[in-house]
Amino acid sequence: MRFLDLYREYGRTPEPTEFNFDFPALVSRTFRDLSPNVRQVLRAVSLLDSFSVELAVAAAGLDHDAPALELVERPFVDADPGAPWPYRVHALVREAVQEADSTSEDRWSAADWRRAAQRTFDALGREASGDRVHMVAALRQGLKLARDYDLELGWLTDAAFRYVDDFVWEPIEIPALPSADPGSQEISSAAEALAAALRAIAQRQRRHRGWTAEQLRMVLESDLLPESLQELPRYFLAECDRDLGNLDDSLDGMQRVVDAAGRLAPTAARGLAHLARRVGRFPQVRDVAETLGVEGRKDRVLGDLWWTQGSMALACSSYAASRDEALQLGHAGEAALSQACLAFASAYQDRPRAAEQIARACDLLGGVSIRWAEVQTRIAELVRNAGVEPDLPERAEEVAAQAGEAGLSSSVAYIRFAVCLHAVVLDSPDLLSEARARLNECVRGEEFAYLAELSYLIADEEPPAELPRAQWLDGQGQVRARWTAIAEDRRREAAVSRGE
Repeated sequence: MRFLDLYREYGRTPEPTEFNFDFPALVSRTFRDLSPNVRQVLRAVSLLDSFSVELAVAAAGLDHDAPALELVERPFVDADPGAPWPYRVHALVREAVQEADSTSEDRWSAADWRRAAQRTFDALGREASGDRVHMVAALRQGLKLARDYDLELGWLTDAAFRYVDDFVWEPIEIPALPSADPGSQEISSAAEALAAALRAIAQRQRRHRGWTAEQLRMVLESDLLPESLQELPRYFLAECDRDLGNLDDSLDGMQRVVDAAGRLAPTAARGLAHLARRVGRFPQVRDVAETLGVEGRKDRVLGDLWWTQGSMALACSSYAASRDEALQLGHAGEAALSQACLAFASAYQDRPRAAEQIARACDLLGGVSIRWAEVQTRIAELVRNAGVEPDLPERAEEVAAQAGEAGLSSSVAYIRFAVCLHAVVLDSPDLLSEARARLNECVRGEEFAYLAELSYLIADEEPPAELPRAQWLDGQGQVRARWTAIAEDRRREAAVSRGE
């Protein structure tokens, strides 16, 4: 642009010395050459990572598009037709524009900048009501504006809850303030607290649950989130505590969310049902499930209940209903999660069908990020091959290591139980004794004791007296009969696969 300006002005090739300006000075020159309305639009979009013509006009507070249309034709505005909003100005140019504005004749005051930030924030809120791509893009930019200009969270509250609904977990990061200590984790505003919570919730799919729990405790201890958002970090902290085996802390957190009667209350009620199942209180699980409805994922909770009783047909039916309902509502994450559970339950009873369910689970998980469901699908493969695959215990250790790295205590327990099934089908007392010993490492008081009890019932043996007993729905005898039948069916399948 400098070259063309000089060439047009003097009709000659410019000299190298005529480019001896620093970058901000070149931007300032360009900025001064713009018309007042275009300068106003450029100032407004300097608040945004990306924008559309409509967003630029709203941010600038204008009632006509011409200045924004003129701006996007400028060579310093990049265009990406595939982005949620197609236009962007490089961060260095944006910074230089804001610096140049401090000395221009029609410069904005601090109050002008804050009013522009509020207009921009409100315009992003209108965009956030659209599809998920625009909602996440608006959420990222809105969090930064709310932090930088101390704005009320407003529409960010609804966007945050929508963000956690779908199990997709796009990164939510806002750049640190220039004055911030690079190593500091201090939270000083509601927007920073919300951004930290969403970042931790998303990254729990890639990091150990212990790290996520620490981050969420830090958010809650800051006490900067409004009451309407407190349940967000509290619920996911309770979920992490559940996965880490901190049963009492998880119970307390889930109950507090239920008592608050907010948006996550049905989800926390489901969490209480999961916790009751972990300690073998199955009548309580059934009673809670009946109160959950669609929002509380009633069918998935029932599926979790039925497989523990050995009622695999009922479990598969419930999981399939949960998956189909989620697909109908467009909830891709819940559909993938339910499908992973369906693959797990079907693996106990129908090996050919289980292969199809496992493949479908892998397909549905391709578009979301749910670490627990990914591991559950691998456990389904172990269960499907129990008694058939000779090196299953070694492969189980690989999956257990993956689950342990993520802090998924329930997954490790399910893996240990799958190896017990393998040993029972092979009728190998030594392998079964070793598998039970590994399963007992997962048992903490009543927690997962029902799986240890099942390892005896499936072998048609009497559980030791010191082992806490589960509260089976229709009695231990019926549960024993169903699980021994599952083992016997698998023995016949294994014999056929070996050509016996």
